[in-house]
Amino acid sequence: MICKKLFVPILLSLLQPFTHSLEPYDLLYESGIEAYYRNDYQKVIYYMELALSNYSQLRQTKLNCRLGCKQRYPLEVSPRFWDISFFTVILSRAACVKQCEESSLGTVSRHKVSEDIKGEFYRRIPYNFLQRAYFKLNQLDKAAEAAHTFFMANPEHMEIQENLKSYQINPEAHVVDRERRAHMDDYHSGVKFYDADQYMLAIEKFERALKGYYQADLECRALCWGPQKFEDYEYIDYKATLYEAIADHYIQILACEHECVRELSTRPGRLSPIENFLPLHYDFLQFSYYRDGNLLKALECAKSYLLFHPDDADVLENVSFYETLLPEYLDPDDIQPREDAAQFVRRHRLESEIVQSAAEGLGFTYNEPDFWVTGGERQDEYRYPLGTQTELSDVTGMLSGKKTIQKIDRELREGGSLLYNEVKLIHSSDYLNGTQRVQLDSVVSEQECHDLKTVANMITLAGDGYRGKMSPHTPNEKFEGATVLKALKYGNEGRIPMKSARLFYDVSEKARRIVQSYFMLNTTLYFSYTHLVCRTALQGQQDNRNDLSHPIHADNCLLDPEANECWKESPAYTYRDYSALLYLNGDFDGGEFVFTEMDAKTITASIKPKCGRLVGFSSGGENPHGVKAVTRGQRCAVALWFTLDPVNRELERLQADQVIRTLDQNSQVAGVDMDINPRDEL
Repeated sequence: MICKKLFVPILLSLLQPFTHSLEPYDLLYESGIEAYYRNDYQKVIYYMELALSNYSQLRQTKLNCRLGCKQRYPLEVSPRFWDISFFTVILSRAACVKQCEESSLGTVSRHKVSEDIKGEFYRRIPYNFLQRAYFKLNQLDKAAEAAHTFFMANPEHMEIQENLKSYQINPEAHVVDRERRAHMDDYHSGVKFYDADQYMLAIEKFERALKGYYQADLECRALCWGPQKFEDYEYIDYKATLYEAIADHYIQILACEHECVRELSTRPGRLSPIENFLPLHYDFLQFSYYRDGNLLKALECAKSYLLFHPDDADVLENVSFYETLLPEYLDPDDIQPREDAAQFVRRHRLESEIVQSAAEGLGFTYNEPDFWVTGGERQDEYRYPLGTQTELSDVTGMLSGKKTIQKIDRELREGGSLLYNEVKLIHSSDYLNGTQRVQLDSVVSEQECHDLKTVANMITLAGDGYRGKMSPHTPNEKFEGATVLKALKYGNEGRIPMKSARLFYDVSEKARRIVQSYFMLNTTLYFSYTHLVCRTALQGQQDNRNDLSHPIHADNCLLDPEANECWKESPAYTYRDYSALLYLNGDFDGGEFVFTEMDAKTITASIKPKCGRLVGFSSGGENPHGVKAVTRGQRCAVALWFTLDPVNRELERLQADQVIRTLDQNSQVAGVDMDINPRDEL
């Protein structure tokens, strides 16, 4: 029988850091965005600052509750009744965490936030709104602080770079990164002192960085202890036995904890971690202690480094050298690697074995990343204490645990029929300086452009179309969108002419057929997502603007300009194969569509939108692209993404096909070819 005292109310202040119900940060964030569009900058600051504060409090509450309850109910398993004693502890921790979180946060379900909003905060988007609001209210110090915080996670953002220059009246003033990670700051400070031969100060920083790293690792792991995650609607068909359910959830948690190595070594806004990050602390320390005259610490740190890289010839040589300098009364074998490093490496290797074993037993794919790439080492003349003049070879930046962009496994062709006499080929891939690119004109008429633009202005919702996300790609423009299904729904309700709604449907199908035919695909191209979108320049916010309307990106992989790679992994839409943009107008300033090199800076082609112009291209890292700032007027287009995999067809498109069939049957024209993709039938 489970002892009742295990479920007594928790009174420890550690587990109850806050005494009020916390307002969800995503709702505050959306209120801040709405205030921004109203030019109510006082309210922008109020809501955004409160959203950031509550975001931080939510995180800290979860940490305090989870770690506190783990400490309160340690795992002590009885050999005789191991299952009873094990689950008694688990149930006790569950009740403890639930009571702790609800006493601080209120109903926990109120704080379930979409992955998109989490991504916005991870990329520090709220600070972009804040820096503009503080600037409008002439609070330049706070504007500079917010801009700097945003810039640290978005170093490619051109407007922020210019804003920082104008905000900082005193160029010598130190601007604080409000989201700085202490262990990362200490590490970089240690490197600076090391490079300046200030070894005592370097030791202080590296030791503090290590302490901060292990604390951050503990917290990162605790934040993994959340609910089980399912892809899309996978949970509906999920049926598992007791042990299968436990195993599925536990392996998901364990894999998350295992990835903390990469999370803690990745700078804000970067996709690639610092190579060999944790071991490098011990590498820097071993030589710093040697130069400071502390041989015991130098040997201890060198042996700690070898836990990660036992075959590193240079550090093995250093160990031998340090041992020769020890006093005779000291046995070198008595000097062991640091316990924190030894325990960390043991746990990490055990986790790896468990996850890989589970992958084989439960039938899922897991590729163990090389978390500590040996290429990431100190690049200085002092790596060898013996003073030998060893020439360091150039080290190519290897990346941990990423899937590089996959090469297209089909024959690349283009130049097929355009299907419609009025459509004109303007430029092919050669002229556009790339692969699988095309520019066409006269895909739709002036009247059709006018009708579609009218539809856009009648039914689009601010921010709609990107999973309900309210925030724009830039705070200097209003972003509005609508889907085909929404247009048909409005047409059926009489809010817009059904003829106009049907035009949106037909035009998108026409574009699909043209792209499939021009690129000579030997299989059906399916809709992945269809979006009628308008971007409108906000008055009073266009002076000295240097940002983009839509940042440079690729459509099916995560563009990493630093590594000159595009990683085909979540959250990218990896199943997308082709993309197209059909423009509805050109009466605005800016808004040019651009292709770039993988560096996201070198423009290879620039296309000015106009009515009836279509740009089509393959969706991978071979075609990074973006949109220049719209500085006056409104830019509207039909954006289309396609897939060759029928499994990833757009659900709303299938529903729209059904609506069209029903309407046609009701109109007694069922025998007419309605340009429905026959393979998109339900």
